[in-house]
Order: sequence, then structure tokens, then C-alpha cells
Amino acid sequence: MSPTDAAPWRLPGFWAGIRPKVWSAVGLSPVAYADEAFYADEQARLFGRAWTGVALASELSRPGRLLVRSVAGKSVLLTRSGDRLRGFLNTCRHRGTELADADCDIAGVIRCPYHRWSYSTEGRLVAAPLFEASPPSDFDPADWRLVPLRVDTWGPIVFVCLDEETPPLDVWLGDLPERLTAYRLEEWELSDLDGATATFDVGANWKLLVENFAEYYHLPWVHPKLAKVSRVKDHYRYQGPGMYCGQTTTPVSSDQHEDWVVLPPATGLGASDGASGRFVAVFPNVLLAVLPNHVFLILLEPQGVGRTIEHCTFLFPPGAVPPAEDERGRRRFAEAFETTRQFWVDVNDEDIDICERVQRGVSHAGAPPGPMAPRFEEPLNRFHNMTADLMTLESVADLVVPSGDRPGDVDLYGTKPNPMPPPIEVEAARRARQTA
Repeated sequence: MSPTDAAPWRLPGFWAGIRPKVWSAVGLSPVAYADEAFYADEQARLFGRAWTGVALASELSRPGRLLVRSVAGKSVLLTRSGDRLRGFLNTCRHRGTELADADCDIAGVIRCPYHRWSYSTEGRLVAAPLFEASPPSDFDPADWRLVPLRVDTWGPIVFVCLDEETPPLDVWLGDLPERLTAYRLEEWELSDLDGATATFDVGANWKLLVENFAEYYHLPWVHPKLAKVSRVKDHYRYQGPGMYCGQTTTPVSSDQHEDWVVLPPATGLGASDGASGRFVAVFPNVLLAVLPNHVFLILLEPQGVGRTIEHCTFLFPPGAVPPAEDERGRRRFAEAFETTRQFWVDVNDEDIDICERVQRGVSHAGAPPGPMAPRFEEPLNRFHNMTADLMTLESVADLVVPSGDRPGDVDLYGTKPNPMPPPIEVEAARRARQTA
């Protein structure tokens, strides 16, 4: 596509309204949520170049497990080879046959169902039946490995990236692993409790779900029950350098509603982490709600311009879920979890309803976007700018990871400072004072 016939969203002018700071910015054009051509280009330029969350690390904890996922319209395979996770395009190197159509167990070999070409979990071609009878000239199995993909993990999440130029995952995440280090999220566990995983088919563009998660302007009206435990006045931004945006509720209130505090908390948390709820949207598709006693994780899978699948998972601190032989303890935990689970289901249902209503509005009316509310919607402005960067950069190697909020209250736009700031922000403020 030449500069003269480039899609408008590949050009800086399309994004002019979202580029200023939040107090003078507007939202995204309705085109970004409702235009089929935008969605198709977004799959290639955004999801085709981003680190996309696709699975839980625990799903690949044992050898012989093969997962099938979709990223940017491409089918990918994930498996484990020794201690290392591997990712490949889901296509045989012989004639392109799909190797697997669903998650499955393999005996150390990935076999094509068509002509039985077989690959190791490292992607090496280990068998090409009957080729020895009349091999092609210069045929070398080493030349016909599965096409590898970049795979990495952070905490409980497996990420895939299709573009070799994209910065490594640790650069992409910025300070987020350090910011959440006290939780030791890599140790948190998926349980076999009923309701610990669920999927929802949502009639809304994936970006609307990210935006809804990242802002708290809507809480009093859309979530009257949630607003009692995650009060608007107790919200503060929670974002340093990195491809994410976020907020924190500090403290989580239990004086009017206890649905978030009935489960046993993780050990080793400091005062701020132990009293707060951290809500982080890792660009582009990971929504992470971290409470002192559970994690509610959503991986978004776009299915079309106006449809998204939510893959939802509850995770618990190590040792929190009693073993099966402790029937009494397990029953008590299951009852407490059901209280928390139903609370989240109700909140998520409210979010789905309002996001689908927004989708109808941007699709059927499509009025120009309005202004942002600086106190409540700055994370959206940050998310919009990350979206614009991926859609306009010709080389993702030129991506500049967003900087973080400065220490203190200078970026909080009219609210008081967090009474229990996260440890990473306390340390940043201390260093700032020393160098002032």
C-alpha cells in the first residue's frame, strides 16, 4: 500500500484527536470500533506485531500438552520441549495441512494427519514417510522445520508475538513485573473448583472491553454493588513505564460489601498490596484484576469487528485451596469462592451489557467522539495512544514504550495522593527527592 492510497488510520492525522494529553483529548473515532476494513488492518498491524496473551502457563506445565490458539487470524501451536515453551505456525511444511484443530495430548511428536510428516516438540522434522524411496533432489529434513514463533511468559500468562522486530516481552511490560513482584503471580494456582474458568461471547469490539476495564467513571451507575467495595473516591492511577494502563482501588472497602474479602489472602504482602485491588490492562488483550486473595484474569480474543470472546480465569495464592482430601476445608473454600465468583459474574454481566450498548451506538449512529474525563479516563488516553502507535508505525522496532506517571500527585488531575502508594512509587518518589 503506497502512501497515496494508505488507509486513513495508517496516517497521523486520523489520530490527531487522541494525541494530546487527556485534558484536551477526545476518544477514538467510531471507525476504530465498527469498520470492517479497520478491523482487518488492525489484526495485521496491531495483533500481528504485539505481544498477545493466549494461555495460562499452567496449561503447558506438563510435557506432551499441545495448545491451539489464534493470533492475528493465524493458527498457532504451543507446546513444551523440556523446560522451554515453543510456538509454531499450525501448518505442515509439506503441503500446509493444519496439524491440530484443538488442544490435545501428544506423545512427544506432532504428526500431520494427511501424509504423517512428524515433528519434534522443538519443531524438527523427524519423519517424512516414504520419501526415502524417491527423495527430491537436495532434500534435507533440517530445512523443513515448523515455522517458529516468539513465545514468552510473565506471571501466569503465556504470550505470543508474530513479529521479530517487536521489542522483547520484558521491554513491552516495562516496570509491571517489578510493580507486582510482591504477589509472586507465577506461583498462583488454577483450581478445579466449579466456575474457576468460563468464557463469554460478547457482542462488542475488543477495545471497548479494554476501555471499560481501564476506567472507573462508569462505576456508580453501571456497578452500584461494585461501587461499595471499589469506591470511586478510592481509585488512583497505577501505571509506570510499559505497554499497559491501570488503576488501583486503595483500600478495597469491606464495610458495606464483603464479597471480595471472604477468601484467605496471600502471605507476604505489604500494607499497600494487602489492602488494594490492582486493575491492569496489558496491551493489547490482557485484563488483570489482582486482589490480595484472588486474581480475576481475562484474555480477550477478537472474533470480528463487533464480537469478542472473553476467556476468564480465577487464580488463587499458593496453598490457598485445600487439597481434595481435606473435604471440610475444601467445602468452606468453595462456598467462599462462590460468593466471590458470583460477584464477578454479576459485575461482568453489567460490563457486557453496557459495552454491547456502546457497540450499537458507535455502529448505528457513529457520532464524533467526545472529551475524556481527566480524573477517571486518563488510562484510556494512554491505551488509545498505544493503539495509534501500532497502527501508524511502519516498523515496530521504532516503538517507544509509554513512560509512567511521575511520583507524587502532579499527574492525578484533581484528586488527593494515594494514601497507601505502591512500594515502587514510594521508592520512585524517594529517588526523585534525592535528585531534586
